[in-house]
This record gives sequence, C-alpha cells and structure tokens, in this order.
Amino acid sequence: MKIALLGYGRMGKSIEAIAVERNHSIVLKVSNTDANYDLTNANVAIDFSIPTAAVSNIKKALDAGVPVISGTTGWLDEYDAIVAYCNSKNGTFLYASNFSLGVNIFFEINKRLSELMSGFSEYTTKIEEIHHTQKLDAPSGTAITLAEEIIAKTDYNNWTLEHPNNHEIHIDAKRIEGVPGTHEITYNSEIDSISIKHTAHSRQGFAMGAVIAAEWIKDKKGVFSMKDVLNIG
Repeated sequence: MKIALLGYGRMGKSIEAIAVERNHSIVLKVSNTDANYDLTNANVAIDFSIPTAAVSNIKKALDAGVPVISGTTGWLDEYDAIVAYCNSKNGTFLYASNFSLGVNIFFEINKRLSELMSGFSEYTTKIEEIHHTQKLDAPSGTAITLAEEIIAKTDYNNWTLEHPNNHEIHIDAKRIEGVPGTHEITYNSEIDSISIKHTAHSRQGFAMGAVIAAEWIKDKKGVFSMKDVLNIG
C-alpha cells in the first residue's frame, strides 16, 4: 500500500517506521506548513498534522479521491462539516481521537462504568490527562471523548478545564516532558473512590493503530471510526 503522511512530526515518523515494517511504502511526506502537494500516487493518506492544517489536509485528500485517516485533534468544531464534505464526494474518512487498541478498549470500559455510576449522585467525576509538552491542544481529544461518553450516560451536561459546577466534569490537563499519554477517570465520594486508568508507554500503539486503520479502510467508502476497524462496542 502506498501511504501519504500529512504531517511528519514524531507521530508521522513512528507511523512511517511501522508502515515500512509491514511492507508498505511512504510516497509522500508533508510538513505542517506545506499546502502544495500531490496525492496522485497515494492509496491512502494519514493525517497527524496540527489543528490549523487538518481540515485542509482532509479536504485535499477527499478531493483527490484518496481515503484519509486523521488523528489530529483540536479541529473538531468542523467535524460535522467534514463528514458532510466526505459524503458529498462519496469519499472515505476515518477520525479517531486515539488509535491505540488499549485506549479504544478503555473507551468501552468508561462507557460501562459511567452507566453503572449514573444512579449514584454522591459521586463526583474527574478526568486527568497528562501528555508531553509538545502537545498543542488541551484537553486531549481522548479526554474529550471520555468526557462526552460520560455525559451521554449521566446527568453531566458539559466538561470544563476550570472549576466545575454541579453538572460539569472537570478535566485536569497536564503537560509533562516525555509523557506519551495518560488518562485517568475518578469517581469520588466521602466514603470511597473508584478509578480507571490507561497509560501509554510509547507512541508505538498509536502508530500501529493508525497503520491498521489505513489497511482496513483502503477499499471502503463512507465515514468510519476505530470501533469499525476493531469491531468493538
């Protein structure tokens, strides 16, 4: 498979290494500032760029008829517009806030736990996420996904980085050098606490998931998620 990398930072380089190991070829490497590139030779594009470049990258791939995978966060206020654009082009698009197999299993555990906790108002909910200092957006897309899953199952109606009111989930976003990604959800009461946690030890899990998603999506049409790729949830 011929892969175009839209964004060639740390994640792009990790994806390249795994893709080559799996006998794929990288036919294009696009920096975050490069808007003039040709996707003609690519079978699939993988976007791990920056929030200001993601929408343009995704549209360019869809315009070229190239299936596109995106793991860039911080642009999701335009997600619905991209879905509509993909459908109008009869294209192929997959977005995930996190491509790790472990994190996607963690999402399912989070949803189940939030269902179990929904009837116990004595517990308050908090999310903590820790990432490396080069991560540009806060909170992480993964933390937002976790919060939205809890909101869908409980009486919470929003998340916030600030001091929360009674119907908001506080997300504590920390940036620490060298941390690939840690997410912890805690339910606190005066009596006890319940926590679930996912800790990434490297970027390899994210990169492997992105390549697996690219392999899966290559000949499909439509809008997908990692649930489709992994057949979970």
